[in-house]
Amino acid sequence: MDATPGPAIAPGQPRSPADREALERFERRIRQPLIASAILPLIVVPQEGKPVSIVVGIVSWLVFLADYIGQTRHLEKYRRTGLGRFDLLVVVVTAPWFLLPGAQAGGFVVLLRLARLARVVMVSKRAQRLLARLGRVAAIAAGVTVVASLVAYHAEHATNSGFATIGDALWWGIVTLTTVGYGDIVPRTPVGRWAGVAIMFTGIAVLGVLAGSMASFFRLQPSEAEGSAPAAPAAPDAPDAPADGSFQGLAAEIAALRAQVESLTSMLSGTRDADPPNAD
Repeated sequence: MDATPGPAIAPGQPRSPADREALERFERRIRQPLIASAILPLIVVPQEGKPVSIVVGIVSWLVFLADYIGQTRHLEKYRRTGLGRFDLLVVVVTAPWFLLPGAQAGGFVVLLRLARLARVVMVSKRAQRLLARLGRVAAIAAGVTVVASLVAYHAEHATNSGFATIGDALWWGIVTLTTVGYGDIVPRTPVGRWAGVAIMFTGIAVLGVLAGSMASFFRLQPSEAEGSAPAAPAAPDAPDAPADGSFQGLAAEIAALRAQVESLTSMLSGTRDADPPNAD
């Protein structure tokens, strides 16, 4: 009769595997309505006397409320987590208070909707991978830019008025990294120019990584093409498949013919051995 209690569930975690699966299905269904509910009120601001804007405001709030209820239903003590408190704040503040006489949706409410949209996007795995990758690339690019700018400053400031301060050198480094190239500050010494080359190559690499990461994030590269790409090298070997089949068939026929020849040979040899006694 001893009932051993199960492991304690941390706040914000699914209560059971069934809750985890139900929450995943719920989030897949409500993600698009949440994005629409965060963007539409920015376009159609709820105002008194405009039925369409009022409906948009009420429906968007109901979507936020449904999401909060769904999270609370499947997550342990969701109200006590930071995200739970934030979601509750969004639900309370973005409620249809504009239906009250003289009340209007202010800029703070708009910011809360945008923050809610950002949170929905950030919890996705693709967004987390994108931020992790871009974070590492940004750290490397910032390090190269700062070091190269300081090197250019020490090489140029004595003879080049464009590098009068470290701030000017950092401005030049950022402009060079982003491949904008205003041309207002130009290094003249060999050391300064080599520092500029290092920043230029870093900027090109950053743009390439950024373009590839964004394409992967928005799924601009179709999975069908990726799946069919490895099959391309096998095309030249395609004619060999029938050849292998013919060689196998030919080998089988030769083996069968050889067996028949051996059988016939053994029969003939047996007959020859048996003929002399019969002849006597």
